[in-house]
Amino acid sequence: MMRLEKRATPSRAWAIATPLLAVALTMIAGGILFALLGKDPVAAIRTIFWDPLFNPQFAAYSRPQLLVKAGPLILIAIGLSLGFRAGVWNIGAEGQYVIGAITGAAAGLALYPMDSRLIFPLMVLAGAAGGFAWAMIPALLRTVFRTNEILVSLLLVYVAQSLLSSMALGALRNPEGGGFPGSRNLSQWASSANPELLTGTGMHWGVVAAFIAVIFAYVLLQRHMLGFSIRLAGQAPRAARFAGVSPRRLVIICFGISGALAGLAGLFEVTGPAGQINLDFAQGYGFTAIIVAFLGRLNPVGILLAGLLMALTYIGGELAQFMLGLPAAAIQAFQGMLLFFLLAVDILTNYRIRWSSRETV
Repeated sequence: MMRLEKRATPSRAWAIATPLLAVALTMIAGGILFALLGKDPVAAIRTIFWDPLFNPQFAAYSRPQLLVKAGPLILIAIGLSLGFRAGVWNIGAEGQYVIGAITGAAAGLALYPMDSRLIFPLMVLAGAAGGFAWAMIPALLRTVFRTNEILVSLLLVYVAQSLLSSMALGALRNPEGGGFPGSRNLSQWASSANPELLTGTGMHWGVVAAFIAVIFAYVLLQRHMLGFSIRLAGQAPRAARFAGVSPRRLVIICFGISGALAGLAGLFEVTGPAGQINLDFAQGYGFTAIIVAFLGRLNPVGILLAGLLMALTYIGGELAQFMLGLPAAAIQAFQGMLLFFLLAVDILTNYRIRWSSRETV
C-alpha cells in the first residue's frame, strides 16, 4: 500500500527536479492528446518546442517573437510571485493587465496628435497607476472587510473585460476608423510607440522592464527587509506576526506591486505588439503568468526561464495550429497541463512515498 510521509524539511533536489519532471510529463500527456486528435504526437511536440528555434524555415520569425511573448509573462509573473510567497493570492492579474492598457492608452490618446518625448513616459506611469488602482480593490476589501481576495480579484477580470469592450466601442474608438471597434494605432504614432530596440531581436521596452523586474525581485527577496517579511509570512505566518510583520500592510504591498507590473505589461503590449485597444486585446497573459510563476518555483531567475519556455509554447502552438491543423483548445489544454503536473509532482518536495504491506485485522 502506498502512503505519503511528510519530510522533516523540504527536499531541495525535488524542488529543482519537479519543474523538469512536470515538463516531461506534459510532453507525454500532450503527445497522447495529440494522438487522440489524429495527429502525429512526435511531429506535434517537435513543432512546438524545436521548430520555432532551430528550423531555418521558421526561426527567423519565431526567435524574435520569443521575447515579445515572454516579456509580459515574466513581468506579470514576477509581481504575482511576491504575493504568492507571502500567501497573498492575486488571481486577477489579467484584469489589471487590461486596465493598465486602457489607462495608459487613454493618457496618450488624450494628447493625440501632440509630438513630445514626454508622452510615452506619461503613458507608462498611467498604465502602472491603472493596474495598481485595480489591484487595490481586492486588497482593500481583504484588509478592511476580510473578503476573499481570490474571488474578488478573479471576478474583477470580467469587469475589466467589459470595460475593454466599452472603450473599444465607445470612448477610445478611432473617430477615423469608419465605425469599426478599436482605438487609433498607437504603435504608428511616434510619441506613443514602443518599437523594437534592437532590430531582429523582438526586444522592446516591455522586455527591458521584465529583465529589470527580475533583478529587482531577486535583490528584494535576498537583500531587503521587505523580502524577508514576504518569505517569513509565507513560510511561518505565526512567526511573522511575532516578528512584527503586518499582514494587512503585506497584502497592500504585494497587491500594489503585482497590479502595477501587470498594468505595465498591458501598457507595453498596447503600445507595441498589439498596437491598439480592441475587442481581442486580452490574450490571457494574466492567467498564464500564474503557471509561469509556479513553474519558476516563485524564484525570479526561475520565472525568467519559465517565461521563455511558456512563450515558446505560445509560438510553437501557433505554428502547430498552422502546420498540423491542431485546434487552439488543444494547445491551451497542453499549456494547462504544465500547471496540473507541476502541482501534482510538487507534493514530492514536502512528502516522500512509502510502500508498505496492507495490515491484516
